[in-house]
Amino acid sequence: MARLGLDIGKVIIGPIVDGRADTSFLGTQLDDAMSTPPAPGAFSAIRTLVDRFDEVWLVSKCGPSVQRKTRAWLDHHDFYRTTGVPSGHLRFCLKRHEKAPIAMELGLTDFVDDRRDVLVHMRGLVPRLYLFGEQTEAPPQWTIHVADWPATVAQLRGRRAA
Repeated sequence: MARLGLDIGKVIIGPIVDGRADTSFLGTQLDDAMSTPPAPGAFSAIRTLVDRFDEVWLVSKCGPSVQRKTRAWLDHHDFYRTTGVPSGHLRFCLKRHEKAPIAMELGLTDFVDDRRDVLVHMRGLVPRLYLFGEQTEAPPQWTIHVADWPATVAQLRGRRAA
């Protein structure tokens, strides 16, 4: 089975563009955070990927306050209906390295994250690791760099459910 994991922060919400991250989601009140737009093309790309994978999961590292904002943001932007990701396919953890055991538990075969310090813990556990967005250093050779959502879909195009 092909199972995809997606990070949320700086991947679906507030990616780095031209060297700057939109961190307004993190430092605002709940109502203000709802106006933070999704990354360009994210919803349509995720819809395409839902059709290519047996399962798509959201896996995010954040504390309780940002977890509440994230859940509210996903609902406010009609994420689940628009993308086809089941609403129960959302997992949170409090530390970056905790994403690796979640990925193992879910049997993820592919994972997209903007942070190499997350992906390093999945190395050897998740077969294909995608480093998303602008990076300040060259991506490690054990990752597949995807600059944006169109590049992500292009890289994952060949990944079809078995």
